Amino acid sequence: MVETAKTAELMQPSGDRRWDQPTAYQLWMEATGLPIHRGFYVPDARTVELGSWPERECKAAFLELTGLEGVSEIRVTEISPGKSLPPMKFGMDEVVYVLGGRGLTTISDPQTGQEITFEWGKRSLFELPRNCTCTLSNAQGNAPARLLQSNYLPLALSVQGDPSFFFNNPYSGPTPLSLAAGQFASEAKAVHQELDDGGVAAGVFWYGNFFPDMAAWENLTPFKARGAGGSVVWIRFPQSVLTAHMSVFPSRTYKKGHRHGPGWVIVIPAGEGYSIMWPEGGERVVIPWQEGSVFVPPNRWFHQHFNLGASDARYVALHPPMHMSGFSEKIEDMARDQIEYANEDPWVRNRFQEELGKRGLASLMAEDAYHDPKYQWSYDAKAS
Repeated sequence: MVETAKTAELMQPSGDRRWDQPTAYQLWMEATGLPIHRGFYVPDARTVELGSWPERECKAAFLELTGLEGVSEIRVTEISPGKSLPPMKFGMDEVVYVLGGRGLTTISDPQTGQEITFEWGKRSLFELPRNCTCTLSNAQGNAPARLLQSNYLPLALSVQGDPSFFFNNPYSGPTPLSLAAGQFASEAKAVHQELDDGGVAAGVFWYGNFFPDMAAWENLTPFKARGAGGSVVWIRFPQSVLTAHMSVFPSRTYKKGHRHGPGWVIVIPAGEGYSIMWPEGGERVVIPWQEGSVFVPPNRWFHQHFNLGASDARYVALHPPMHMSGFSEKIEDMARDQIEYANEDPWVRNRFQEELGKRGLASLMAEDAYHDPKYQWSYDAKAS
């Protein structure tokens, strides 16, 4: 591959290289010649500018958003109508969210010959397992398919600077496909988990490699830790370090402010609203969002999500490696990482009411929540 050879050449040791030189991932990304979109957010990844990637026979672009901080990659890939991309073997697990279109994925294990194929559509979420050969195809002959793909390649290249180590490496060994013993492509299953500290991830998680429509998913658990009567689905993938979750919260409400580490990729499958992000004691960044918006809260920045729409809002969060989640030590005082409504800056509530007022709407936030830090929200019957 031309871009990997160019990156390898640039990464050769040299005594006059600066300590703050570009990372191997940045060099590889630049070498592809593809557009690189930077900043705090992308308003709509469904329409973001792409460039030609001849080696992969597609159009693509990188979203190098501020909060990624060398941990996660975000890449947008477009498959032409009726076309299949060349088979690709990648040395890391990758999660794919379908921004638009309909298609097929074929995954084969080069060691055992085992092969599976599944169909996907708009707002599907699925995993491409490491060291398997994966082929992505557009099933529509009259429209392109657009995918958002995320992995930990920037982090991996920081310790193994040769991209060719990860692309089409001839390594042969157990893969998630073989290790899952026939369960890789099976229906997602609910698994109950109890946490000693009753943390935010307590409840139910769903285990599977394919989720058909994140805008229609209703197997939800009350997300009591974040308030607003919202719900959540936690996601784990077979034999993978990748994890994710989707948060759902009602119309004209907003979540509690909270913070964590870098590399949490957020994409919106449904809803209209905005999020606020700020470093402790610093200026706020306001991010308007709709379906297809993508953003990444920077490391240890507080952030809050606000639903201005007439129906539930949803966001899918693709997680960084577990040890980089960035949460504080498990202590009784959650104020270190979360701001209760009763303790938030009045500006937050006022801004929300002003935004709703522009639409002729009123807040549905419970008044008691602003006075009682232990206020208990009611939850929809579907969140069980």
